[in-house]
Amino acid sequence: MIFLITNVLFLTGRAWINRWDVDVDVLIIGNLVLFGATAISFFLFTRSFNSKNPHAVVRTVYSGVLSKMVICLVAVFIYISVAGKGVDKAGIIGSMFLYLLYTTLEVAILMKLSKQKKNV
Repeated sequence: MIFLITNVLFLTGRAWINRWDVDVDVLIIGNLVLFGATAISFFLFTRSFNSKNPHAVVRTVYSGVLSKMVICLVAVFIYISVAGKGVDKAGIIGSMFLYLLYTTLEVAILMKLSKQKKNV
């Protein structure tokens, strides 16, 4: 849902965002990378909810957040190496804000799901 809302905002507000010298394409690609990383980590989290060991769930949550961070760092390094001197720093900072948004909402959803399970 966040993915669709933010992409619609980025596409419809392209001219407004460009006035701040932010490359909208960087934000859209960052949003896509974050969506993919969040989908993978969320899938792993929901699989770990079937475990009887509560420590396994906590390990999976921490490893998912860490793996998402590593995926994002690799994406940023690839972008920097491809863009060279034309790196859009504001786009990277905007993507970092999206990372915080995705992570916060993911953890909130996982906490609600874990309260519904008795063994988590």
